[in-house]
Amino acid sequence: MSPAATPHEKGADHLRRLLLMRWFAVAGQLSLIAAARPLLDIELPLAPMLAIVALLTGFNLTTQQRLARGGAVADSELFAQLCVDIAALTLLLFFSGGAANPLVSLYLPSIAIAAVVLPGRFAWGVVFLGVAAYSLLVFWNVPLPVPDAERATRLHLAGMWLTFVVSAALIAWFVARMAAAIRHRDLELAAAREAALRNERVIALGSLAAGAAHELGTPLATMAILAGELGRDAGLPPEKQEDLALLREQVEHCKGIITGLAARAGQARAEGGSAVALDRWLEQVIARWRQLRPHAEAKVSLHGTAAPMIVGEATLEQALLNLFNNAADADGGEVGIDADWDEECLRIEIGDRGPGFDEKVLLQAGRDFITTRAEGAGIGLFLAHAAVERLGGRIVLAGREGGGAVTRVELPLDKIKAGDS
Repeated sequence: MSPAATPHEKGADHLRRLLLMRWFAVAGQLSLIAAARPLLDIELPLAPMLAIVALLTGFNLTTQQRLARGGAVADSELFAQLCVDIAALTLLLFFSGGAANPLVSLYLPSIAIAAVVLPGRFAWGVVFLGVAAYSLLVFWNVPLPVPDAERATRLHLAGMWLTFVVSAALIAWFVARMAAAIRHRDLELAAAREAALRNERVIALGSLAAGAAHELGTPLATMAILAGELGRDAGLPPEKQEDLALLREQVEHCKGIITGLAARAGQARAEGGSAVALDRWLEQVIARWRQLRPHAEAKVSLHGTAAPMIVGEATLEQALLNLFNNAADADGGEVGIDADWDEECLRIEIGDRGPGFDEKVLLQAGRDFITTRAEGAGIGLFLAHAAVERLGGRIVLAGREGGGAVTRVELPLDKIKAGDS
């Protein structure tokens, strides 16, 4: 998720839009100046007007170079840019009839833009400048030489129509782009707030897990002692001895998990930072899961291009174990684990033939503790989403053809490749 745009970045975006609008304005001004004599039979003072357009073009090229260099764009700079546009328009109108020129309403787009992107004092400054320029043009201007009054009226009406169309298009375009940018920013802020809330819950779970791990040490030690004493009973039948051996093995697994919890929490990557091939790492994760769930049946398929070297994240390993366990808990039959990869991405599909996901799980998975089992807490799926998304990946839940559910994990490998931070 990308962070919300900073004020400086938004200022640069506004300046880019002003730059684009000014190029359109320059093109329109040149077109009108060129068409005045052949199409409208109006003589304009070409030398000063073309000089003004040339200066505006040079200013726009300078602005384009300034944007290419980067750096913060302050509100005062945007205000100055709009002032230049108003000044150029005022000079062009001065040589083409002043306030009698129907294009005088082109002050309005600059005022509308200022109202949208600038603080109040700068926006009112643009308003004042536009009104002052309009007022001065009433008294000081070079009249347009149109001797035929009826023709002058028709030209004026046509110019008013053209000004309305251009002003409406410019205002709509700029405001629509601004509204889209605001909506995008609001979505980013909402996503950031949601991520912050989820991170708080993950931290709280981590604190609770550390306390629980500390408390579980004593009962696990007691269970290990009792299982050992029962195993020395020669009168137990062989099947009970096998069950006790499995019980001791599971207790040792639990003790190993708790013993390594503190070390792995302070270590970003598993195996002490050593590199391992991706396919080998997946085999190790699946083998560990088989030890934890010896009665679970799984059909495993691992395939892809030459396996890149990675440094496996402990949290990612735990996320996959949680997803494997969820599939095993949902289905009394066979769990399907299908993984494929290339140099850039790892894709894993975990399928089961259980009841599938209901709509609540599909909507809230990864945002809250959601489970489909009466005895479940939904913590495993929540933590799996957090771990995968922290590495730039995503988890997608869906129904499985023929019944059941499928969990898809898509993970870019750039953050866990050996040699990358």
